[in-house]
Amino acid sequence: MIQVNVTELRNHLPVYMGKVKAGEEVAVTSRGKIIARLVPEADESSAARLRLEAGRKDSWVGDVVAPIGEVWEAEHDTP
Repeated sequence: MIQVNVTELRNHLPVYMGKVKAGEEVAVTSRGKIIARLVPEADESSAARLRLEAGRKDSWVGDVVAPIGEVWEAEHDTP
């Protein structure tokens, strides 16, 4: 992560915005303390796909559609 003070950011904003667009995070500092972070916008569908792919490492999903051979009886009220 890049750290830049407010004055430097203001003077070279297009440069730092280009870095954010390229995927880097920029921490904005004032008097040596981080006051804000500029982060790239996350594509929600891509982020969801990455979470699903990460979940595949620890889980297994079988066939959830095919019948299992068990007969189920439902109770229902007749009006």
